[in-house]
Amino acid sequence: MLHAPLLVHPMSQGDSSSSVFSPAYNFSAPQFAKRQNACFIVGSETLPEETSGLAASLAGTVTCDTSQTTIDGVPDVSSGGVTFSSINFATSGQSPLAFALDRFATTEPLANNDLLVFQNELNVYLATEAGIRSVGGNLAIKVPKFFIQFQMARIQQAQGVMSDVPGMTVDHQLGKVLKNAAGEDQALLDQVNNLAVTLN
Repeated sequence: MLHAPLLVHPMSQGDSSSSVFSPAYNFSAPQFAKRQNACFIVGSETLPEETSGLAASLAGTVTCDTSQTTIDGVPDVSSGGVTFSSINFATSGQSPLAFALDRFATTEPLANNDLLVFQNELNVYLATEAGIRSVGGNLAIKVPKFFIQFQMARIQQAQGVMSDVPGMTVDHQLGKVLKNAAGEDQALLDQVNNLAVTLN
């Protein structure tokens, strides 16, 4: 069953990160006075509240390969068989938006794209972003992350899964992509704008 709140991200205002990934609760687990950090939180910087909550939700979904790191010392993370290292924009030699347009493209008809694949890709991007934030690193990762969310919003709309939450809409996600990719080539930005009105 698809839920519209798949598209919550650390910086979205008023969204509940706890509803995104539906982590399993283990009521028999011991309670600790201090919450243990997720394996991808490697630094000591204070995280924004939404990022912290999302990291906690992802902790049960994302695994870490501590034998290798990707960006700013963050371990390579995996979700549903997708590793961040396999879709790492930073090693592509492309700009973040150019990489996102190539790597996270959809096929036609739009409604036939597999949301779960995009969700797993989003999971590893969200986890890596949280890790980067924990060390105060550069947040260029936000461009491909928001682009994945934008693509998911497009797929959901094509599938008839509409949300009445403003932050979940194609237009809202488009705005996030364009804002964070403001310095990118205009031809790339035009491609994103075109995708926003190509919903079938």
